[in-house]
Amino acid sequence: HYLHHHHLFTKATMVFTPLKNIFGGNKKDDKKMAGKVPESVLKKQATQAKIADQAKQASYDAKQKKRQDKKDAIAAAEKYAAEYKAADEAAIANRREAKAQGGFFVPAQPKVALIIRIRGTIGVSPKAKKIMQLFRLRQIHNASFVKLNESTVRMLRLIEPYVTYGYPSRSTIEKLILKRGFGKLNKQRIPIADNSVIEEGVGSVGIKCCADLIHEICTVGPHFKEANNFLWPFKLTSPRGGFSNKTKLVHFLEGGEAGNRGEEINKLVKRMI
Repeated sequence: HYLHHHHLFTKATMVFTPLKNIFGGNKKDDKKMAGKVPESVLKKQATQAKIADQAKQASYDAKQKKRQDKKDAIAAAEKYAAEYKAADEAAIANRREAKAQGGFFVPAQPKVALIIRIRGTIGVSPKAKKIMQLFRLRQIHNASFVKLNESTVRMLRLIEPYVTYGYPSRSTIEKLILKRGFGKLNKQRIPIADNSVIEEGVGSVGIKCCADLIHEICTVGPHFKEANNFLWPFKLTSPRGGFSNKTKLVHFLEGGEAGNRGEEINKLVKRMI
């Protein structure tokens, strides 16, 4: 009985010994293997190092660009401020001179108008509806800038019962863009919270910051079309204090709200921002 068991045991050891030899291996070979890093791991490390370097460089470049853009924006704002100041002083000087000579100084015709839609979408005649779509006034209290020329003035006459418009001052244009300004990027409405939004939208035509955009709209510069198209129509609130109930639909000159109100548009916008 004992022999039988012993025989089995030796058999078992005989079976397992070769396996032990296989798994045991040589200690010198083990050391060699441990020192050698697989090729795939080396490649991955090199790639990751390269990506890290590129990210670091991109971050540095972005910081430098941001710094330079800030300097450029400040310089542009100062340049335009000086230009506006000179224009205002010239206007005052011209008025004084005309008064001294017993005449009147007639300022140049305004080049840009601000249109605000004051009626809803129900019961609008097809022609007026089409014109308001061209001016991008699809909702009540939407507002947009329009370059004044013969054709736009004719179009404005046709939609007078549904809108009110006038000639915005520089500060009104500035407030609208700074407080209610949204840009159009990839057909999406993006708030102008940063100059980078403006640069992405109209940087290609040299409009890189808020000061550039405001100047282009105020002066109706060569790229007014691109600048105005980049601006999403302003969504204003109903005016504080409201429109007068009975006369809202009557023309402004007859005591109502609709139609051309000239410089008075600035007071209305102030109540609607």
